[in-house]
Amino acid sequence: MSNSSAQSADKNQRNQRIRHSTSHILATAVGELYPDVKFGIGPAIEDGFYYDFEFKKPISDADLPKIEEEIKKLISQKLPFVRKEISVGEARKIFTDQPYKLELLEDKALSGNGSHLPSTYKVGGFTDLCKGPHIKNTSQIKCFKLTHLAGAYWKGSEKNPMLTRIYGTAFPTQKELNDYLKLQEEAKKRDHRKIGKDLDLFSFHPEAPGDVFWHPKGYTIFKELVKYWRKIHDREKYVEVRTPELLTRETWDRSGHTTNFIEKMYRVLTPEAGEWDMAVKPMNCDGGMLIYKSRPRSYKEFPLKMGELGVVHRYESSGELHGIIRPREFTQDDAHIYCTPDQVKDELKKVIDLCFEIYETFGLKIDRIELSTRPENSIGSDEIWERAETVMSEVLKEKKVPHQINEGDGAFYGPKFDFHLKDSVGRTWQCGTIQLDFAQPENFDLTYITPEGTKERPVMIHRTIYGSLERFLGILIEHYAGNFPVWLAPVQVVVIPISERHTEYAKSVVSTFARPGLAHIRGQIDDRDETMQAKIRDAQLQKIPYMLIVGDKEEKAGTVSVRLRSGEDLKAMPLEKFIERISKIINSKSFDY
Repeated sequence: MSNSSAQSADKNQRNQRIRHSTSHILATAVGELYPDVKFGIGPAIEDGFYYDFEFKKPISDADLPKIEEEIKKLISQKLPFVRKEISVGEARKIFTDQPYKLELLEDKALSGNGSHLPSTYKVGGFTDLCKGPHIKNTSQIKCFKLTHLAGAYWKGSEKNPMLTRIYGTAFPTQKELNDYLKLQEEAKKRDHRKIGKDLDLFSFHPEAPGDVFWHPKGYTIFKELVKYWRKIHDREKYVEVRTPELLTRETWDRSGHTTNFIEKMYRVLTPEAGEWDMAVKPMNCDGGMLIYKSRPRSYKEFPLKMGELGVVHRYESSGELHGIIRPREFTQDDAHIYCTPDQVKDELKKVIDLCFEIYETFGLKIDRIELSTRPENSIGSDEIWERAETVMSEVLKEKKVPHQINEGDGAFYGPKFDFHLKDSVGRTWQCGTIQLDFAQPENFDLTYITPEGTKERPVMIHRTIYGSLERFLGILIEHYAGNFPVWLAPVQVVVIPISERHTEYAKSVVSTFARPGLAHIRGQIDDRDETMQAKIRDAQLQKIPYMLIVGDKEEKAGTVSVRLRSGEDLKAMPLEKFIERISKIINSKSFDY
């Protein structure tokens, strides 16, 4: 890990400790103000913390300032965080009136972790089950803010009670807190769900909860992402495949998904079966391996790169759903690379380079790359995992790519690289992932013929770059605040006739956009019975890159008066010059106008 990465990791750990400690102070304050409250859990999360409560009477955001004042009183008292190891029996006595804490205790007892808890922490009059770590005392909490309330099912299950989740954040300095709050205000303006509705891109309906209904404009952008993906993958010699969305239970048993991923899978009961015997795919890899097995393979075919824009389904709880960024049905830009052991490093490096190129095209900067290692629930031998993690670590060193280690967060079948991108307002998003897999080729008995005529196992690389098209598009909407670069904009040009008599000229301008040999320019006419100023204002609200104003002068001279959505007036120019200009911008995927 580089020095900058190490410093970033240290800063993150410090902030997480402060935020986790503040969540305990929040619980202490709530307990003081609402003696009948029942406590859930209160972890630190990225950029903040939360705590779940069951209140006898509902509270609202209007109650947050009162809770903040109580927290400030506790902080001023310099209360220590006191750690103590106790038995399960002692803990049951402490939490006699706290059903959610007792349930956590029973979970621990049933898991076979022994009769002792890792620890409890006490601050003020509140004791919590917690393994820590925490700050020494409350005076180390300098700047905090409670941000909002939300509903949250206990343990994330809709079968459990709905609790009240109080969110907050904390930072070492007031400047960092102010910068964060300013960022959150900007993020609200950029919310892809609001922009998607304003620009008529997509919608959601209770008839298909958690799934996206794409409108023409939104699907136009979606198709542009597909078009670019196919072009760049054709260049890199990928072949594209398509696999079924339903596969047998036996298939998912073989790959380990029924053991390691079943809670996210939609199971299907076919008419002749007594219990579920098929499942909707949550990933594309099993189908791809069945294509690989359809005939004998030779080393001469390697590296074999199979890409798939596969529709997958994962059951996310209602609390996990978040617009098109986290729906239940989504399209993965998947690919599986089959290669020999000697080819693995080169292929991993090529995928890393492809990620860099694609993210740069969209103006997204890489914040960090993580190497995620073996999780607790995994398949494959210790030897296979050690080998895979060593290869991936060596690739990053040889490429001189700064990275962080994310212990225990790999896929259940192999370690992975995760790409975290930074958007235009400084937020980070995890998108692409590259996974190295020695285990599934074993599970599916994949082989290839070597130059010596023997059979060997291929190495398999799983990778996505967008992550999912839906999620990536949601990120782009917020990154651009709906102001898409010209090549992605669903409507690139609107032609505005000054009066009704200029409509025919406007139509001729739009028809010119479809002339053979030109970049496909998406244009439309606004011939509504509105003033020119109203049409310009509406075009700007719809974030259309170009407005072409046409009247008597333009029609006579064969020109168009060009305005940008920013309000800049480029004045009149010959139509052919404008077409040349916009075609060059579209073809180069430039951010210019």
